Amino acid sequence: MPIRCEIVSQDKTLYEGDVDIVVIPGTSGVMGILPNHAPLLTTLNFGVVQVRKGGDEENFTVAGGVAEIQPNIVTVLADRAENVEDIDISRAEAAQQRAKEYMEKGPPPDSDRYLAMSAALHRSNLRLDAVRRYRKGKKQATRQTEE
Repeated sequence: MPIRCEIVSQDKTLYEGDVDIVVIPGTSGVMGILPNHAPLLTTLNFGVVQVRKGGDEENFTVAGGVAEIQPNIVTVLADRAENVEDIDISRAEAAQQRAKEYMEKGPPPDSDRYLAMSAALHRSNLRLDAVRRYRKGKKQATRQTEE
């Protein structure tokens, strides 16, 4: 018996389907959700949501949000989310470099801007790490990030 999984970001639905297990990065730790799980509401940490069905696995980066677990459905409402296969490595590296340069200058007078750049750095690090760890054809993805 499968469990329904829906992964939604602010602007689109990234995944919708029946799966065997959903692994989510809750703020209290990583959780594996199987069919007939007890109802639960949790906030999400920056991390990777793994969706497995049979021998297939899809991975999605999430940057905060919430997950609602019911016995027959897992709904992930992510602040930001992206399928690991869709991550543009060069764009993520450029964002990482911009954020690092900004952070090295020290805290600016506008603390909101500093916090935004800190979050951007955290997101770009997550995206690049997810590509290295989870993208199919890992050798090619790793080689591209090292160049």
